[in-house]
Amino acid sequence: MAVKKLPLATIETFLAQKRIAMVGISREPRSDSVIIFEELCRRGYDVIPVNPHLPETLGRRCFARVQDIQPLVQAALVMTTPEVTDKVVDDCVEAGIRRVWMYRGIGKGAVSERAVAVCHEQGIEVIPGECPLMFLPGTAGVHRFHGFLRKIIGKYPRHAVTSDKHAA
Repeated sequence: MAVKKLPLATIETFLAQKRIAMVGISREPRSDSVIIFEELCRRGYDVIPVNPHLPETLGRRCFARVQDIQPLVQAALVMTTPEVTDKVVDDCVEAGIRRVWMYRGIGKGAVSERAVAVCHEQGIEVIPGECPLMFLPGTAGVHRFHGFLRKIIGKYPRHAVTSDKHAA
């Protein structure tokens, strides 16, 4: 089965959401999830932490499940193992979340083939992999360099090219 390239518009639509659930935020202050959480907050996002094992984190109430968040969010950034991602996506379906980003940095990340398939079946926009920091304007350091390298080798998502054969 051929892998369809992720359109950049899907990423831009996700990042246009200013209220995002972060599912699987870690207790570890140097973890990718905490670094991304803090950067998104610094940029004005209202990031809602979700972890059933934490009552609060970084000064914010932590929710056990996305269904518990009120008012509901329209987007979830998933920072779990692939096995947990399957359950998280089921929760997102139940909560009516329309956009899911399964984080992947170095290593396996949160991507689960089953979860991606469920998103497609349910009409949920899904980003299976990638690190959101690579796509934020003005990103510095390793994230900017990583995005640059991905552009060079042709693996950076692009805007869909449309052609109108009927244009005069």
